[in-house]
Amino acid sequence: MASHGIKDQIAIIGVGCTRFVEHWDAGLDDLIITAADAAYASAGIDKADVDAYWFGTAQGGMSGITMARPLQLQNKPVTRVENYCATGSEALRQAAYAVASGAYDVAMALGAEKTKDSGFQGLNAAPPPNDGTARSLTAAAMYSMVAPAYCEKFGVDAADMRHAMARVAEKNHHNGARNPLAQFQREVSIDTVCASPKVAGDLGVYDCAGVADGAAAVIICRAEDAHKYCDNPLYIKALSFVAGNGSGLTDPDYDYTTFPEIAACAQDAYTQAGITDPSASIAMAEVHDCFTVTELVLMEDLGFSERGTAWKDMLDGRFDLEGEVAVNPDGGLKSFGHPVGASGLRMVYEAWLQLRGKAPDERRVAAAHRDPAKTLALTHNLGGYPGEMVSFIAIVGTELG
Repeated sequence: MASHGIKDQIAIIGVGCTRFVEHWDAGLDDLIITAADAAYASAGIDKADVDAYWFGTAQGGMSGITMARPLQLQNKPVTRVENYCATGSEALRQAAYAVASGAYDVAMALGAEKTKDSGFQGLNAAPPPNDGTARSLTAAAMYSMVAPAYCEKFGVDAADMRHAMARVAEKNHHNGARNPLAQFQREVSIDTVCASPKVAGDLGVYDCAGVADGAAAVIICRAEDAHKYCDNPLYIKALSFVAGNGSGLTDPDYDYTTFPEIAACAQDAYTQAGITDPSASIAMAEVHDCFTVTELVLMEDLGFSERGTAWKDMLDGRFDLEGEVAVNPDGGLKSFGHPVGASGLRMVYEAWLQLRGKAPDERRVAAAHRDPAKTLALTHNLGGYPGEMVSFIAIVGTELG
């Protein structure tokens, strides 16, 4: 890959996040203001101190005015971006590279989505015209094909796979139950997950992420300026983005047991950050668990598990809060919810809390970062479907070098 990266050039100095839930009493403007104000307060600055803004939303608005109006920004550049479910992460990536270039000193990336009182469930995105080779199934249907393909390729019993998928949901709801900002704050048993009504294939209701309203924001500056604002910033080690070309939908050899865009994105991110063994360096990972089976495949594409073994690692507790790598300690999309434009920045918010020892509930602390060798966190978004996907990965850490 051609990415040279901006390792240790950019620091995160402030964050903000709303609760992700059905905000019947708050509009998009309210969510934007709440997340931005929290980020300003976190960094100890005023909106006038931010030189430029990047706003991520899938369907919240068509221009930067959607953010500039509620914040009453005066003569500031506000760039509106969208990149499927990696929209918030894309806002961060663009803001970081702009500051690294020297164009701006301080920038904010903010993502927001309002999905719950429009008359539609989730995003009302009509599929654009195509040549007939694009997918024609729902997201749940597309991802439901992963589990049986995985079982066949790796010789996994379907019952064991079902149990491992349910364990993902149980783990993430366990974590979300300890998170005051999560959409779903109740633990769910494996039996409940397995007994839930089917949505597509073997995916049940509890195998699918929630859809929510919400917003999250991150403020960044150049690393050498970080301590003007913050005693313990986080430093960006890697930002990688890969856009697939959709060929998996027409490739007869694509077998649904891996997401090639994510594997390539991970390799690029690890190269940027200088990581050779992610499990030995990374304390926690926020990953895009849009469906429970997705998280299992991600563990292999991200290099935390060997091929064909993630289901075992999940059952063995490797990715629990007390495990070798805590995965989705805030509950993930599954429990925290998924306002499309905000999710990527919500993940950075959780890395900020965990790596700085600020998780609000002691029962939700990722144990791995107590290891002095583990000073890094990974955040990951995907957008799209098996065979037709974009992927983003960020790696952040508490130390320079």
